[in-house]
Amino acid sequence: MTTMTSAVTLPPGPTAPRAIQGAYALTRPLRGMRRLRERYGNAFTVNVPIFGHAVVLSDPAEIKQLFTSGPDLVDNLEVNLGRVLGPHSMFALSGDEHRRQRKLLVPPFHGKRLAAYEKIVEEETVRELATWPDGKAFATLPSMMRITLNAILRAVFGAEGAEFAELRELLPPFVTLGSRLAVAPIPKKGRFNPWRRFERMRRQYDAIVDRLIAKARVEQKDDVLSMMLQTRYDDGSGLSRDEIADQLLTLLTAGHETTATTLAWAVERLRRHPAILRELTEDEGLLDATVLEVQRTRPVIDLTARQVKQDGFRLGRWTLPKGYNVLVSIALIHDDDAVFPRAKAFDPHRFEGARPDLYQWIPFGGGTRRCLGAAFATMEMTVVLRTLLRDFTLVPTTEPGERWHSRGVAYAPAKGGRAVVRRRSTGGEQ
Repeated sequence: MTTMTSAVTLPPGPTAPRAIQGAYALTRPLRGMRRLRERYGNAFTVNVPIFGHAVVLSDPAEIKQLFTSGPDLVDNLEVNLGRVLGPHSMFALSGDEHRRQRKLLVPPFHGKRLAAYEKIVEEETVRELATWPDGKAFATLPSMMRITLNAILRAVFGAEGAEFAELRELLPPFVTLGSRLAVAPIPKKGRFNPWRRFERMRRQYDAIVDRLIAKARVEQKDDVLSMMLQTRYDDGSGLSRDEIADQLLTLLTAGHETTATTLAWAVERLRRHPAILRELTEDEGLLDATVLEVQRTRPVIDLTARQVKQDGFRLGRWTLPKGYNVLVSIALIHDDDAVFPRAKAFDPHRFEGARPDLYQWIPFGGGTRRCLGAAFATMEMTVVLRTLLRDFTLVPTTEPGERWHSRGVAYAPAKGGRAVVRRRSTGGEQ
């Protein structure tokens, strides 16, 4: 049971000024976290831009307690992706409002609905893979971005049209800029300010969505937007236009980039593990476990966070003051031998026949703020990889693993998940 007390007990941590800690975090994000854990243990205190004073956790019991604590104790950060995605985004909402909207948005991405989306994902994958060069090295990340963007656009808005084409053109630079603004402490004032360009893009997006909402009210199609227009809160009211626009932007941006990046990492990992690659071509049953292991060894999001809402919040060994941020290091817990034996090894077999503990394997975050589209993303990654391995031979490599490269919010393989492929014949022979 969580207890409240006024005494503050914080884990140790570096004492350098915030600017210096921030520079260290920006220049050595993952390596820096590992070094801090080596020096201070599996919990430490930092003082960095955006998050300010914060406790970083990688202890499974403390992470579980954090994720299962109610919103009266810990809830959404005041500064997060919500400032980019809009005030009605799931990232911006807290408390009862977050719970109400989450309840409405879960059905379109679970259960029988997923089966309907599988065909869309496979069609987009086949279309994109038809452009892949045979026997020539290339980066797969741009292809994965196109597949996941087109798939989510079709799932959300249905058939293609003028608005589909406009969003396909607008969203990639919009997502890239938004990702950078989300993690950079850039004020919204100033003559030469990237926020101005972002706001222009947001106005373009809003205008497109307004047209799509008007069409959906008339056409009544079987897509996510139509379901959002039809859904109702317990009091009978529906989602407002602003709520729909912000939630759609969240679905379109937060989902497609992270899923595409994980797929590029999957290519990068499999080319360096030929034994696993051979097994996958012979045993498709290993594919689900491989998707889990890629996400464990190469999580594209490093942190998930909460903010303490009551003074004297007792969290495991620590007692935190109101307003303190708590950052869960996904990379650190995934890389912990005590949690995952031989953690540095890429071994999908560890997940065969068993589902991961969702307080230890946390690429989608956890608790009431676990990624709403986790099931959709998992389905999408499985379908893309299954189609890739069915239609192509992925050529192994002895090159060193690709470095982690920050794209703002997500960490991607530095060379874009380079691949060399050979197209299989129609009969399935190599």
